[in-house]
Amino acid sequence: MPFILIHTPQASGTLVGVLEVVLVSTLAGLLGSLTGLGGASVTIPFLVLLGVPVKHAVASGLISVIATSSGSSSSFLREGVTSLKAAMFLECFTISGAILGALLTVNVSSTAVALSFSAVMILSLLLTRLTGSHQGPEDVRQDRVSAWLGLEGSYFDASLGREVRYRLTNAVYGGLAMVWAGAVAGMLGIGAGAFKVAIHELVLRMPTKVSTSTSNLIMGMTALAGAGVYVASGLMVLDLAAPMALGTTLGSIAGSSLLTRIRDVNLRRLYFVLAGVSAAVMLYRALVLGV
Repeated sequence: MPFILIHTPQASGTLVGVLEVVLVSTLAGLLGSLTGLGGASVTIPFLVLLGVPVKHAVASGLISVIATSSGSSSSFLREGVTSLKAAMFLECFTISGAILGALLTVNVSSTAVALSFSAVMILSLLLTRLTGSHQGPEDVRQDRVSAWLGLEGSYFDASLGREVRYRLTNAVYGGLAMVWAGAVAGMLGIGAGAFKVAIHELVLRMPTKVSTSTSNLIMGMTALAGAGVYVASGLMVLDLAAPMALGTTLGSIAGSSLLTRIRDVNLRRLYFVLAGVSAAVMLYRALVLGV
């Protein structure tokens, strides 16, 4: 089986199997697309356990996020689930945050990055516990800015067999919160789908499926901004990022075709499992094995 040799000023001699990366990235892309987390939340802990330096895994993880977003967003847009207006508005905030977050990772220790990764996953679980699986809050009263932006829409939910209409609110507060979500994405290479989904549902009052699909679209642009910082810093290993991109693209395409056929309660259960496992792996690596 061919291997990837990671050889940079920050790391030398690390070998990773190409087939292993592709297979795990495919599964991660599938699960990340379904939950809105992004495939990197699964792939990064796996790479770290294989011995890949944390910062290199994070940098390559952003390529995985871009691939997940590219693979799934087109399908979501065709099905009319994504709120395109909301995505275009919120991306303005997440991109600036992603650049700041990536700059922070470049300048802090690897242990701090690993512990932050674990803490973010745990916090995402707590935030998601506060969000309810809702189909379409049609009774939401829009604020003036949200109404001016036209943040409303509808989609056909195959699991319910009917059209679901929704209106969004609190656009300004949601945008400011997304700066923080973008910073988390850039710092940890995970897309920060956990926080985007929570902000979408808690602040903007998005239905769960609209939140997941819109999160997938926003993650791609956010990750692209952060990836530029890692390329400039020399932390991006393209030989590692390429098979990750291939696997996550295949997985995300499959996941996007399954999203509307799975009930929201099952999506949320999957979300909890993935976030919990990712947090445990990174915490174990940082505190027990060392980074």
